[in-house]
Amino acid sequence: MRLKFPKTPEHFTPAEQRLLEYVEGNREEFLFLTIGQLAEKMNVSEATISRFARHLGCRDFKQLKNIVIEQNHLEGPAGKMAGTLFTKGSETAFQAMGYLKQQMFYLEKTMQYLDTQTFENALKEMLSARQIWIHAKSASTSLGHLLFFRLRRLGLPAAQIPSGGTEMLEGLAQAKKGDLVVFFGFSKVSWEGRVILDCQNHIGYRTLCFTGRLRAPKEEQADVNLYVYRGETGEYHSMTTAAAMVDTLIVALSERLGADGAKNLQKVHKMKKKYRI
Repeated sequence: MRLKFPKTPEHFTPAEQRLLEYVEGNREEFLFLTIGQLAEKMNVSEATISRFARHLGCRDFKQLKNIVIEQNHLEGPAGKMAGTLFTKGSETAFQAMGYLKQQMFYLEKTMQYLDTQTFENALKEMLSARQIWIHAKSASTSLGHLLFFRLRRLGLPAAQIPSGGTEMLEGLAQAKKGDLVVFFGFSKVSWEGRVILDCQNHIGYRTLCFTGRLRAPKEEQADVNLYVYRGETGEYHSMTTAAAMVDTLIVALSERLGADGAKNLQKVHKMKKKYRI
């Protein structure tokens, strides 16, 4: 589908026609070019590009990029990154302070929707589970490793389920009644997540899901659903709030375990000193 601009000029100069064809045919690549980089690539001046944007009815080069983002409905990783970089910041340089402030907003929004009873239920499930199984894949893999590492340090019985395929099924087959299976399903529940929920019906374990949806369909809900806000649909989805929620759980678990949790941490510390690790 062709892009629609505020104005449709009757005539383009040869340079503008080449620019239009490039923007139409290389939308994602265009979004990651500065005005200087585009000028060099197309062998035109920056002033020519600025006039081209105004000729299309755009205030400037940045608005031209925003129109491409809005109309192209970019859904892949590159599109989401472009949405984060160019709709809220400068088109020429990444603004670190602005992005960090955005993460603060994500944390505040997660706090706003944090249900204390749901959080309490998550703690109870973890503390009462015979075994805590953790399934994570793709971008959530790092969160799965973090949760596994923290739980094991506290002395809680944690194990990881392979990310996919037959190995995932073999891992899940070891879960039993009285266990807790933790998985991550932020914008949607993966095939593996659906298998976890389906197997729960006949195995009888409990489930905990880290989710980015406040109103997921009932068939995609776990026994406990911890909400974390990671940005809007078209944005690059940050793991900042999810990692913060993992650590929040760990600190709360440590407090509940009291001396028992501290004892295991001290044991690990003494072993590290003894073997000089």
